[in-house]
Amino acid sequence: MSTVRLPDGRLHTPGAAGTWSVSATPATSRRAFAAAHVVPQVDSETVPGAPAVLDWEATLAFRRHLWSHGLGVAEAMDTAQRGMGLDWPAVQELVRRSAAEAAAVGGAICAGVGTDQLERPTSLEEVLAGYEEQLAVVEDAGAQPVLMASRHLAALAEGPEDYAKVYGRLLGQVSRPVVLHWLGSMFDPALEGYWGSRGRAAATDTFVELVTEHADKVDGVKVSLLDRAHEEELRRRLPAQVRVYTGDDFHYDQLVLGDGAHHSDALLGAFAAVTGPAAAALRCLDTGDVDGYRALMEPTVGLSRHLFATPTWFYKAGVSFLAWLGGHQPGYTMIGGLHSGRSAVHLATAYRMADDLGLFADPELAAGRMRSYLEVAGVAQ
Repeated sequence: MSTVRLPDGRLHTPGAAGTWSVSATPATSRRAFAAAHVVPQVDSETVPGAPAVLDWEATLAFRRHLWSHGLGVAEAMDTAQRGMGLDWPAVQELVRRSAAEAAAVGGAICAGVGTDQLERPTSLEEVLAGYEEQLAVVEDAGAQPVLMASRHLAALAEGPEDYAKVYGRLLGQVSRPVVLHWLGSMFDPALEGYWGSRGRAAATDTFVELVTEHADKVDGVKVSLLDRAHEEELRRRLPAQVRVYTGDDFHYDQLVLGDGAHHSDALLGAFAAVTGPAAAALRCLDTGDVDGYRALMEPTVGLSRHLFATPTWFYKAGVSFLAWLGGHQPGYTMIGGLHSGRSAVHLATAYRMADDLGLFADPELAAGRMRSYLEVAGVAQ
């Protein structure tokens, strides 16, 4: 195979595709969802503020790829650019199409419920109505709702009691147990002080109280704070029947494995990038093969930490880039122009790390696309 000249001048020789086992049967010892990105049409205006025009075949094919490995799909969430280009009309169609695909293949699906269709709400009642509108769409489609953090609620809430009021009313009307999402400000600075407190300890108290009060309506909580110790403490404090779906893309290997008393399930953007080895690792836990799990999962964490490096909210650019290199979409563009959020240096490192892990089914295709991208970036091949 021909080599790739990286931006630092080093030559990278493509490796071989990974040889882990592939099965569409989900793991039984852990529940795991991969948060999937969306693919724009190549002839659309992928600029900030333009409507999202999606390549539906490529977008849905990527979800079928995730289901083929036994992972569930977390739809219309942060990875799919909620609040960063994916508008409400596109969200509705995405949820409906993906839920229909999930039903057709027998795949698990959950979908984000937020308030991003609102422009400038001035009251908690308007925020609640926004949540209710999206909740109805997700439930009607047959997907499990994930109640996402709301920028509007963060801006309008005056304290913990306002969060309890809004979420309490939502949880009182859901038709099935939902997932509550605590997204940290490293993913979205507008969510600073969520749950009514800037201090994490006070916010956690409010969160635990809310979940405990409505435990019969909460399947689990997705925690995206990149804080392993906090997640381990939260697992101990929540009611036993409530799952913790880790969103910690820095420490998921340890959190999913657990400490012997508690473990986390997973809802991760990283799993859309490290799909093969992650899914195979989870199946190792089904048979108690901890060494096999570690051998497969631990090497993926370095790539995940690279993809989620500061500024963290641009991680989805790396996920999309690796999907393009892997042949899952025709080009490397993102709605809202978000593909400009990572440098050629960053993406070249992501390519090298992914290739070293054997993530590309066709290493020569990935190398050829990497060379063409770097040529455009001014790195002669």
